[in-house]
Amino acid sequence: MKLVTFRPTVDAAARLGVIEEGLVVDVAYLGAVMGEDFPDTMLDLIDLGPAALARISDALDECRSTWPIGSALPIENVKLLAPIPRPRKNIFGIGLNYLEHVAESSRTLDTSKDLPTQPVIFSKPPTTVIGPGDAIEHNAAITQQLDWEVELAVIMGRTARRVTEDDALRHVFGYSVMIDVSARDNRRAGQWIYSKGMDTYAPFGPCIVTADEIADPQNLNLWLTVNGVEKQNSNTKFMLFKIPTLISDISQGITLEPGDIIATGTPEGVGAGRDPQEWLWPGDVVEAHVEAIGTIRHPVVKVG
Repeated sequence: MKLVTFRPTVDAAARLGVIEEGLVVDVAYLGAVMGEDFPDTMLDLIDLGPAALARISDALDECRSTWPIGSALPIENVKLLAPIPRPRKNIFGIGLNYLEHVAESSRTLDTSKDLPTQPVIFSKPPTTVIGPGDAIEHNAAITQQLDWEVELAVIMGRTARRVTEDDALRHVFGYSVMIDVSARDNRRAGQWIYSKGMDTYAPFGPCIVTADEIADPQNLNLWLTVNGVEKQNSNTKFMLFKIPTLISDISQGITLEPGDIIATGTPEGVGAGRDPQEWLWPGDVVEAHVEAIGTIRHPVVKVG
């Protein structure tokens, strides 16, 4: 199931939807028509667990041949938002999680050339999140080194506390696309949160694909372009620490809760690692894609 958060009109409240062959089906509206009390936000759905997903799936199957009037809108007629427009907690970011990215970072940033022996974890506040098509802000008074990183995002569906790697994937709700935008010249004494945590620095979407539809999250192609020029192209199989390891490691000391997001790291090809280095500037357009999930596209705009 491809789940989205959307607005049917510019001034309408956000709604929970499902993408169905070029349409966005309004989940709560469909439920009302069928006498069901379906959730109208992504977090409410995640909280309700697998039983709610199963009920929605059954309703979709029943109505797929003829959608009730008003329940399905052409996707081009709605505004997609970030799947979770306001996460409850900071996003868990993973640094240096692809072999070649470790190498390129050690050449141009103040990171070790040695492979990390444990996941490198940082965070991005909820205010970093923007949805498909929204602008990435460039404030020249703060940064002259705005960089890109395409990542697979993992969305938790069950509370995970001290889980084993073998059990970790059972706690996943689904997967999405995220761009970890970074102001490279704003790292402070080795701390990354200001560099990576400014407003608009977590483009997120276009949907959450439920875990049952991703047969192997460790074999997904991902790429990123700037102004149509490819900058990153890799596969999640090249992660140093796989998704079960990341979930298990974080959960040993920090309880992961339904709706929590883990951005699993980026492959090589970031601007800081290029020779000469490249940065994002107002007028640029960044596009990122993860196989089986979709593409997000964002302009860079001047602020300040």
